[in-house]
Amino acid sequence: MLSRWIKHDLKPMQTGLQWLWITVIFFIVDQATKHYVVYYFNEIGVHKTVEVMPFFNFVLRYNPGAAFSFLADQDGWQVFFFSAIATLVSIALVIWLYSISAKQKWISISLTLILAGALGNLYDRIVIGEVVDFIDWYYGDYHWPAFNIADSVIMLGAVMMLLDGFFNKEPEKTDEQSQSSSS
Repeated sequence: MLSRWIKHDLKPMQTGLQWLWITVIFFIVDQATKHYVVYYFNEIGVHKTVEVMPFFNFVLRYNPGAAFSFLADQDGWQVFFFSAIATLVSIALVIWLYSISAKQKWISISLTLILAGALGNLYDRIVIGEVVDFIDWYYGDYHWPAFNIADSVIMLGAVMMLLDGFFNKEPEKTDEQSQSSSS
């Protein structure tokens, strides 16, 4: 069944999987910052704010929902729902990475960033039942919903993917296509 999407004879390290180290690094950074913030805020009080700049604070928020606390007020089923979605998306991203050449750096890196964020928030949902958010950007009295490193790398990966779609008009050739066109 996977052969329908994966039409190459490349070894895993010749595919987008070569870039998975980026996923590992950002997963570790995400989890380390969340653990530090939880530890720090447990010392000073859960709903305190640490002012960093006139437009940026550190806060501690637990989000059982999705982006912008979507479905956070439900009675728990949403945690399983969002965990299932994150698991399926993560599997799809790994398959997608395996289906493309490692030479397609931009799209590969964007996919690994999205994967890192999905896994970071999935880990939170599985381990504590909700996602730890701690970054608070604001202007005046308007506060953007709190977010975390995982959310940031998902956004960065999505923007990179969009830019790739706009500016990379010609898909890179696989090694097999290059050989057949040079013959």
